[in-house]
Amino acid sequence: MASRLASRLLLRRRPTATISILRSCSHVRHFSTQLLEGVHRYSKPTRGRNLLSNALPYQLWSRSFASENGDLVEAVVPFMGESVTDGTIANFLKKPGDRVEADEPIAQIETDKVTIDVASTEAGVIEKFIASEGDTVTPGTKVAVISKSAIPNEAHVSPPEETSQKEAPPPPPAEKDKVEEKSPKVEPVKKQEPKLTTPPLKSSPSEPQLPPKERERRVPMPRLRKRIANRLKDSQNTFAMLTTFNEVDMTNMMKLRSDYKDKFVEKHGVKLGLMSCFVKAAVSALQNQPVVNAVIDGDDIIYRDYIDISVAVGTSKGLVVPVIRDTDRMNFADIEKGINNLAKKANSGALSIDEMAGGTFTISNGGVYGSLISTPIINPPQSSILGMHSIVQRPMVVDGKIVARPMMYLALTYDHRLVDGREAVLFLRRIKDVVEDPRRLLLDI
Repeated sequence: MASRLASRLLLRRRPTATISILRSCSHVRHFSTQLLEGVHRYSKPTRGRNLLSNALPYQLWSRSFASENGDLVEAVVPFMGESVTDGTIANFLKKPGDRVEADEPIAQIETDKVTIDVASTEAGVIEKFIASEGDTVTPGTKVAVISKSAIPNEAHVSPPEETSQKEAPPPPPAEKDKVEEKSPKVEPVKKQEPKLTTPPLKSSPSEPQLPPKERERRVPMPRLRKRIANRLKDSQNTFAMLTTFNEVDMTNMMKLRSDYKDKFVEKHGVKLGLMSCFVKAAVSALQNQPVVNAVIDGDDIIYRDYIDISVAVGTSKGLVVPVIRDTDRMNFADIEKGINNLAKKANSGALSIDEMAGGTFTISNGGVYGSLISTPIINPPQSSILGMHSIVQRPMVVDGKIVARPMMYLALTYDHRLVDGREAVLFLRRIKDVVEDPRRLLLDI
């Protein structure tokens, strides 16, 4: 009896086990068809999680399938700075088919402030460019596709060029025939050209004569120039700008420079210029008038206990303002070295965004271009800017006598919402006193 009951139970369970096996087989067949349809079907998060979580072997197989194109590497736009959100592709340094090494620049991106390089992360051959010159890109945008195992252009691109050259010769004769057939039709067009130029000459003398369009050029404005224009206009619209002037006798400063310039170069390796003298004078004036070093932020005033002076540098691409950090802790030699280093980077386009960010006060030297006097515009978000000008021999009254002295006009433009006229005049007066008598810096008086 017991054996008969056991056999009956087995017979009852066999259909259930068979059904479960068939169900599992159908599930596997359904899963395999999904894999054959393409890996992109797993891009849906819900479906991919349920299937891959129930079968780990299939998960490993899908990974190997997805890594089929692991030979290809994408070059993307790097991080361009906290205040820079996008840029324009200025030019490509390489062409499709060229060999590139790891960290080698392949394109340049022009931002509002600096020019940034797009480098290749791996060594290989450029297969194609995804973006083109003039496109606006953001950090993370794909620029090029690089193959790590491809052969440079000379090896695998030359055969198609040869075939194209073989196919190219036949079309030119037909094109020449077409040109010859159309050549008599082009002659009357040339005869009509004088007729097109005659109407502008018939205009009445009272109307303004505009230059011909053939003598005009239209080029897109660079991003740096756009940024400069927007910042200058925003500065005029935001600040209540007022400019005060003074003049400085440069006799003692120029004599000091002439007496010690050779020894200064011998010891420090840089020339003693006038800019370092005015930077030290500005530091002394900012310490005496801290409000000039402050800035308005909403309904608050931020006073800075550090002095980072921005120096305006004119380049072929536009005006840039790199920053010399902690000038209150520097001597003349440190300031001169910092100015020379930043000037070289500015002219070569190697300035980084960090080297231009910040700054509490700006000095602009228009005298190097021969400017006699000007009203500089504040560099936002700062509150003031000092303008230096050319040194000119002018008649001055000294001890009741008229003598010729090397004189320079100084201009201080400040935000009148924050800085009153008293502080501005005292600030400029302090610079005048220090420059005319540099011994004040030594004695701190």
